Amino acid sequence: MKTAISWSAGKDSCLALLRAREAGHDVQTFLTMCEADGFSKSHALAPEVVAAQVAAFGGVWRAVAVPEGVPGAYAMCFDAALQSLHDSGHTHVVFGDIDLQAHRDWLEPACERAGLQAVFPLWGLSRAALAREILDRGIRARLVCVDTGRLDARFCGRDYDAALLAELPQGVCVCGEDGEFHTVVVDAPGMAAPLALVSGGTRTVFARPPMRPTTLVFDELRLADAP
Repeated sequence: MKTAISWSAGKDSCLALLRAREAGHDVQTFLTMCEADGFSKSHALAPEVVAAQVAAFGGVWRAVAVPEGVPGAYAMCFDAALQSLHDSGHTHVVFGDIDLQAHRDWLEPACERAGLQAVFPLWGLSRAALAREILDRGIRARLVCVDTGRLDARFCGRDYDAALLAELPQGVCVCGEDGEFHTVVVDAPGMAAPLALVSGGTRTVFARPPMRPTTLVFDELRLADAP
């Protein structure tokens, strides 16, 4: 089964990748929705970081730039990307969603319109159990974005490990599934080598509508050997 994965570069995508490959899916294509400047959506990762990560997994990266200021641009670009996957022989697309039904209800029809089958390897599983599995499998990640309306900014840049999980305040999801934080995977089973990253400091962004008003803190990561 020629399969693509919707790739955020974070821990949930990584676990979904491992589970999908174990289930027999030939996942080689990694699809990432990006800002117009090439940085990834939500996680704000530099394109060279995601490209290096995907290469370490032995995959091919498809970055889809979404133009700014165009109503409905994200959905149009996503639909076009799915159709391109179908036209290049893909039959399935893997997603790392856990239990947000509204998002699944949007993804499945989009895949069906393109003649693709959506696959959800993590769906319906306990968030706590998934957090344990991520650590038990040796997936190493770090927090690259924190929503300070839900989690203190000091967590940005921290390793996603047992110590961090123990420190999360009550009400904060251990997977960050409610948007409290996002991660980037730096090492995992199946990677040819760990991703060597360095931080250029943090950047603060004030979220605008239609997002809930809040302040996001991003860890500005780059490859260690980058100029």
